[in-house]
Amino acid sequence: MSHYLKMGLQTYSILKSFGFAFKGLKSALNERNFRLHVFSACSIIALGFYCKITASEWLVVLICIGLVMSMELMNTAIEKIVDIVSPQFNEKAGKIKDIAAAAVLIVSIVSLIIAFIIFLPYLY
Repeated sequence: MSHYLKMGLQTYSILKSFGFAFKGLKSALNERNFRLHVFSACSIIALGFYCKITASEWLVVLICIGLVMSMELMNTAIEKIVDIVSPQFNEKAGKIKDIAAAAVLIVSIVSLIIAFIIFLPYLY
């Protein structure tokens, strides 16, 4: 197989992977909680522009947004897997879902505290 053909196949494979990722993102947008996180992220970004936060503050804000949204995606994936593996009520399956939701809660609370630390001085 020629070098150029290999490169072409690798590029196709990478593009295909991005396609799957965007398909997953589109699917996540059907989830109420993910849409809430997207709305919150857009609101915080708008507030960042309004307050003219520093580059360092932007880095922290964007990392928090990425963490919360990624954690929500992982939580959704875990919930879907648990629903497939255990479609009927199962106490252990419920605990797994609760733990995954708690991970989102922790990252969200820490991000909210960070948002207060960054934005309150600008607002007062």
